Formats: sequence, structure tokens, C-alpha cells
Amino acid sequence: MNMRISAGELTERSLQIIRDLKHLEGPMLPILHAIQAEFGYVPEEVKPVIASELNLSRAEVHGVVTFYHEFRDHPAGRHVLKLCRAEACQSMGSDRIADHARQLLGIDFHQTTLDGAVTLEPVYCLGLCACAPAAMLDGEVLGRVDEHCLSEIVAGLSR
Repeated sequence: MNMRISAGELTERSLQIIRDLKHLEGPMLPILHAIQAEFGYVPEEVKPVIASELNLSRAEVHGVVTFYHEFRDHPAGRHVLKLCRAEACQSMGSDRIADHARQLLGIDFHQTTLDGAVTLEPVYCLGLCACAPAAMLDGEVLGRVDEHCLSEIVAGLSR
């Protein structure tokens, strides 16, 4: 996705997505997912367009975007590393893994490294509880993640 997009093109592309999906029952979530897939995040400028097209208030759209952790309000890095924060993973050491990730990357959750390589996000259950602690890198789930494994993953992302 080209990050240098004009406001007019942003609106036009968003309107096309909205119009393609607004016939669905409960269309806001599919629309938000499609917009994030298109732009890498849900731009603030798009929220009033969604609201207008769905006959909702801007507050309703903003509320949905901020309620769900999956939606971003800014572009992510080239890679997205999600670490499971649910109970099963916590019991297997995910807090230690999270601390290690923050130290290796020099960022906290919901932040992106200065070089734009990695965004670190918490996720609350990847469904890989039997292989805890779990992570997800660019949509691929990883089980039994330890500090050594995480160090190798992070080293490979900065290339």
C-alpha cells in the first residue's frame, strides 16, 4: 500500500469499499476490516465517510474502531508481531517473552520501531493454548516461543 495517497483518493477508495459491503447485515466490521486491509489502518478521515454512508454518528464508528484491538489508527510496520497475553500463555511465561520483545525492539505494545520494520501488538488468545506461549508474525502463528526463538525472529525482521 502506497502511504502517499491524496485525501480525494483515500475517500474514493473508501467509498468503493463501503458501497461494495454496505448491503451486508451488520456491515461496519467487514467495512472496517476491508479498509484496514486496503490502507494498513483505519484513517481518521474515513470515519465520517463510513458514518455518513451507514447513517451512523461518527461517535458510533469511532467507538467500534477503538473497542476492537485489531483496528489500528496509524500504519503498522512492515512486520506485525503479536504476542499472546491470555492466561494460558501467561502461565507458560509470556510476560517474560513480552519483556524480552520490548527490550529487543526498543518499543512497547502498540508501537512501531523507528525504522518502520516491526509493530508490536498484544493479542488476547491465538487459540494455541496447548503450545503456549504463542505469538503471531504477519499472520503466521508460532507456538512454544521462548527468548531464544524470539531473538531469532526479531533478528530476521530487521534485514
